[in-house]
Amino acid sequence: MRFHLCLKYIIIAFTLASFSSCKEENKTKSIDKVEVNFTKEGTLTLKKATSDSIIKTIDIEIADDEYTTQTGLMYRTELETNQGMLFMFPDSQMRSFYMKNTKIPLDIIYIDENKTIVSFQKNAKPMDETSLPSEAPAKYVLEIYGGLSDVWNLNVGDTISFETL
Repeated sequence: MRFHLCLKYIIIAFTLASFSSCKEENKTKSIDKVEVNFTKEGTLTLKKATSDSIIKTIDIEIADDEYTTQTGLMYRTELETNQGMLFMFPDSQMRSFYMKNTKIPLDIIYIDENKTIVSFQKNAKPMDETSLPSEAPAKYVLEIYGGLSDVWNLNVGDTISFETL
């Protein structure tokens, strides 16, 4: 009789522990479910420096205030090949970005006040907090999916133009 009673308590304790761990697991999963979707706020055209021919035109989101420049593409789980985020700063200076809370690889393109590409940080690793600095002062920064700057054959000296909606 004692054996059955003991066994009953063990089963009840195990069942309660299982439910408890499921609750904890669900809490963790719900925290990870932050989703931010792309919102088109303009278009950006990349042009070859040597010929002024169009390389690519993409849809962009704009980051031009403290909140959007701090969060950037954090928490995104996807970014299409025809999408990017353009950071617009009030002045031109040395810039540095990092990939904290960024789940997708990015190419970070630094652009000066004349809208000319001055440097790149290619294939930035997701979730890496290492500083990714520009090599020259930049007023704009364009983030696109990692590897696309090579696919599109972008080079220092190529230019951008953009229109906001």
